Amino acid sequence: MGNFGSVYRGLLDPTQSIVAIKILDLTRHGASKSFTAECSALRRIRHRNLVKVLTACSGFDFNGNDFKALIYEFMSNGSLDEWLHPTSSQHAERSKLSLLERVNIAYDVACALDYLHHHCETPIVHCDLKPSNVLLDDEKTGHVGDFGLARFLPEAMHKLLADQSSSIGVKGSFGYVAPEYGVGSAVSTQGDMYSFGVLILEMFTSKRPTDDMFENGLDLHRFAKEALADRVEKAIDPVLLQEIKESEQRRIIAPEGKNKSWCSIQECLVSIIEIGVVSSSESPRERMDIGSALTKLQGIRKKLLEYIVIA
Repeated sequence: MGNFGSVYRGLLDPTQSIVAIKILDLTRHGASKSFTAECSALRRIRHRNLVKVLTACSGFDFNGNDFKALIYEFMSNGSLDEWLHPTSSQHAERSKLSLLERVNIAYDVACALDYLHHHCETPIVHCDLKPSNVLLDDEKTGHVGDFGLARFLPEAMHKLLADQSSSIGVKGSFGYVAPEYGVGSAVSTQGDMYSFGVLILEMFTSKRPTDDMFENGLDLHRFAKEALADRVEKAIDPVLLQEIKESEQRRIIAPEGKNKSWCSIQECLVSIIEIGVVSSSESPRERMDIGSALTKLQGIRKKLLEYIVIA
């Protein structure tokens, strides 16, 4: 959550509560604009799946230089990126996210986007949705953060198709930014849906869109789409497949019951990857709306709760 600065852990007086402090590097181009955009967005929105900003600071440091900082509610489980791609030290401290936990987090992110796109007074496009901007609290509930690139979408603009020309340029991070933004298309909710689709695929394959394996025309979207046409397990994170296998082995059921259970879980995996593939379509017109994705994820979660044994 530090595109234009660094994030620190600190204590907030007088309660001594733990907070996250994002100090902007104002020497970086766009940092001040990012601070203004984030303050503007965060003072207008409030949702359980958005990172809560506690206060903002703007002034001068001890050397008389401009100083700007944002203070957020502290998220004890860090970012989704740290869980999907842990370093060696993090790996020793943390277990992997389970299938159900990943579905829950995907649902949390979808709830946040649905709120931003459809339930704000003025629709908001996040413009930088990626695992490092999804933070997890004590219960591993997902919270979308970093609104430094967010854009308000007036109703007239909201109705524009994303392939219409605009001079606003690329918004987002490489691998997650909608391809139409690269040719100057207008910011739209469908741009966020592209990022959401990539995020979903990354969550369940554990492959970054910038992975070295993606070359010569192959990308994360195509990799997942090809697996859907063949065997979805080829794309799924092996950690998840191992979890499902161990879960099945713990069940004391008849063979036909086991087959039924695996088929149901496989259907869930297919549905999840389909959400990611459709949402990350190259054409904005072909992408899923966040409301549809939310409904599908709700159904997937309900089905998983019926079949997965939580250790």
